[in-house]
Amino acid sequence: MTFPLAESKSLGYDQGVVDSFLASAREAFQSGDTTVTSASVRSVVFPLVKSGYAPAEVDAAIDRLEDTFAERERDARIAVVGIDAWNAEAREVAQEILNRVGRAKGTRFRRSGLFAYGYNVAEVDAFAQQILRYFTESGNLSRNDVRATVFRPQLRGYDEAQVDFLLDELVRVMLAVR
Repeated sequence: MTFPLAESKSLGYDQGVVDSFLASAREAFQSGDTTVTSASVRSVVFPLVKSGYAPAEVDAAIDRLEDTFAERERDARIAVVGIDAWNAEAREVAQEILNRVGRAKGTRFRRSGLFAYGYNVAEVDAFAQQILRYFTESGNLSRNDVRATVFRPQLRGYDEAQVDFLLDELVRVMLAVR
């Protein structure tokens, strides 16, 4: 599979690395190999180079690939535990997310160290409100919205690993109930 190239003055994803990853993911999916998961697809990072693939095009394909692996994982888990247990697991994770985003502004996540940068607290809190509305009012929030969310850095901001974990779990819940 080939993608359009990034504009001449922009960096793009390394073509060889992208092609290699997609070939190995395709092989894993077709063979039933479970070592490649939706989480590993979600966390893949490609080096930026001149004459690389346009990142937006590759990212969209990676999102679709993640959805495909997540659907397979969902079906496999349902086959083992049943639909009722699957739904209970998804509700439990959703409740944990809801509990976290329901906390008071400025206290939703651990803060980064004294002289360390984390995610901008106000931006994360604003996005947490969107998540809260998604769960409590059937607010409009898509997996792509979550995946594309970017927060500016801030001294003593929210711990990036904690926020990223919550966003990953949110995507997982959204995929589970689709």
